Amino acid sequence: MDFKSNIPIYLQVIQDIKHKIVNRQIPLGGKLPSSRELALEYQVNPNTAARIYNELELAGITYTKRGIGTFVTEDASLIDRLNQELLENLMGEFSEQTRRLGYKDTEIIDMLRVYLEKSRGSM
Repeated sequence: MDFKSNIPIYLQVIQDIKHKIVNRQIPLGGKLPSSRELALEYQVNPNTAARIYNELELAGITYTKRGIGTFVTEDASLIDRLNQELLENLMGEFSEQTRRLGYKDTEIIDMLRVYLEKSRGSM
């Protein structure tokens, strides 16, 4: 994973794990790698891996079975909640960046509509 310098690494890994849950690469109820394995997978410090799991658990996305491991919650509404959160983050970044370029909201909407129509034609 290529990390962005302006966002804390642990937040980027959390976002990646959320994407994997939404895309069903990690199923509901699925076991996550140990903290040590996660640290190796993402090439982060083991303390960062522990923080990632702590944050995920605090958000209700995972739970820990002592001595067994960390698991994704089995709550099916989680997928919808994460999907909505990821979409809102993406739209927030998009609108912020386009506003920085000087576009008004109505112009952004019009450009997005044109882009979507073009991209539909190329599918």
